[in-house]
Formats: sequence, C-alpha cells, structure tokens
Amino acid sequence: MSHDDFDFEPTPGLPAALPKGETLLWQGTPDWKSLAIRAYHVRKVALYFLALIAWRVAYGAIAGNAPRDVLVSCALLAVSGTLAVALLATLAYFTSRSTVYSITSRRVLLRHGIAVPLTMNVPFKMIDAADLKVYTGGNGDLALAVPRSQRIGYLITWPHLRPGYITRPQPSLRSIPDAERAAKILGEALAADANQTVTPISATPTRVADPRPRSIGPQPAALA
Repeated sequence: MSHDDFDFEPTPGLPAALPKGETLLWQGTPDWKSLAIRAYHVRKVALYFLALIAWRVAYGAIAGNAPRDVLVSCALLAVSGTLAVALLATLAYFTSRSTVYSITSRRVLLRHGIAVPLTMNVPFKMIDAADLKVYTGGNGDLALAVPRSQRIGYLITWPHLRPGYITRPQPSLRSIPDAERAAKILGEALAADANQTVTPISATPTRVADPRPRSIGPQPAALA
C-alpha cells in the first residue's frame, strides 16, 4: 500500500487551493544529503568523533594503557559516532520528505514539519530582499529578508532559516536543487508583482534588494 505525506492537501505542499488569479510557479524540496551536511552538520559530527578516537589513541600510548582498553574505548566512540551521524541523517531525510517549498505569483510558502505540518506564508509585500547561496552541485539556499515587525518562531521554523541570523530570522528555502532557477523564478515574480523590471537574484552571498521600494509601511501579520 502506497503512502503519500501530502494526500490530505488539494495540491501537494499547499494547505488550501490558491485564490483565483494566483498561479503556482515553482515547487521543490530540500535535497536530504545536502541538508544533512549544511543544516544537520553530519560531517562536522563525524570529524568530531574521529578526533576523539585519535585523542584516545594518543593518550593511551602516552599513559601506557593496555592496547585492549584503548581498543574498547575507541570502539565505543566509533559506535557512538556512527549512531549520532545516522540519527542526524535520518532527521535530514524525514525533514526533506515532509517539506515542500512553493513560489506562486503572489507569495512564497514553506510547508514543513515531520510530526505536525506547518505552513509559513510569506507574501511578496513582506519580502525586503532575497539572497541566494549556491553550493557545489547546484544545490543552494534562497533566503528571504522580512521586516523586523514580523515575528518568526526560531525553534519551530528551523532548519528552514538562514544560518547565522538568530536575532532576526530569515525564512530560507534550504538545500534546494537547481537553486539558481528557483531564484530566477522568484526574481521575475517579484518584478511582475511590482510591475517593474526584473532584478536578478545573484548567486553570491551579496545582498540583492527587492525591485520595489524598501519602505512598505506597517502591515498586518502575514507569517503563519
């Protein structure tokens, strides 16, 4: 029997049917392997346990510990490290499986949540800027800067946030394949929504401003 994580939704990744006049332009999900490396830091955890094993071997040799004792200690560290990496990789896999990013003609939606599905709705009028960071292989992060007045729950939104921005969280489409194409679609949609010329979202860490005026004034809460 097949199982679909999104079979209760009218359109996979969207909590409800789009309003009349709004069209779906792009959808994607994180690449779980890239997410495991970039968000869950499996490589760093693996290197940490390798460093612990090397330290145990060196300390055992200096202290004159019995080889059998050193071997047992290293084996325990190796098992612990393997379990930690496996757990983080599993979390990355299920995070990817339960996540759908969507770009429509009016907004960006981040559908996420392994146990409890949540959808963050980011209308174009709430996007101050968009930044693209591309990794080897074409995967990348597309971060959205929103006004400070918009409160974002860091813990319930992570890892779908731009790394390093803790005091002012930025919703981010993490580890998406063909990130440059998604950025191009978003840039064109932002320009079309503002009736202005397209300003491409550069594939560099450099901040790229939205083509519309930066002062958007007070707005009602729009992030759910």
